[in-house]
Amino acid sequence: MTTKEIIENAKTKMSKTIQVYKNDMASLRAGRANPQLLDRISVDYYGTPTPINQLGNISSPEPRMLVISLWDSKAIKDVEKAIMKSDLGITPNNDGKVIRLMVPELNEERRRELTKIVKKSAEDSRVAVRAIRRDSVEQIKKLKKDSAITEDDQRKAEDDMQKVTDNAIKEVDKLAAEKEKEIMQV
Repeated sequence: MTTKEIIENAKTKMSKTIQVYKNDMASLRAGRANPQLLDRISVDYYGTPTPINQLGNISSPEPRMLVISLWDSKAIKDVEKAIMKSDLGITPNNDGKVIRLMVPELNEERRRELTKIVKKSAEDSRVAVRAIRRDSVEQIKKLKKDSAITEDDQRKAEDDMQKVTDNAIKEVDKLAAEKEKEIMQV
């Protein structure tokens, strides 16, 4: 494996880490109803943990409302229980056919909690990016140890790896700042 391949491999892993962070941030509630809010919630459906979006259609007919139309009406109670257990802070209402979720306005305390979650998740992503860098640098050092590359090549590859890492961390920081701004917006 060449240093270029090692760096490209690390770039790919870092972009996947950033994508996971983006998905986590999309599922955080910022006062608007978004079907992605329910992506993290699994329902015990006939003994199998199943995501809500695989049990029915989720729509947002109004800015502050989600409607879940289940394909199996027997699962309504299980879906309600799963939503109540989750950290969403939303109480489901059902009329026997569909479940309605009214997304409340965020109060100041909940906004602060959500920003803490955003910061923690951002830090977890940064740690993951740094771990990818560390593994890649170890691979580069191994190439040097095996005399596959020169010391200058090693230094250049490590510098390039650091630039890739810095860019990935900047991207995570930018996403975190945007999400915090969205959450704190009244």
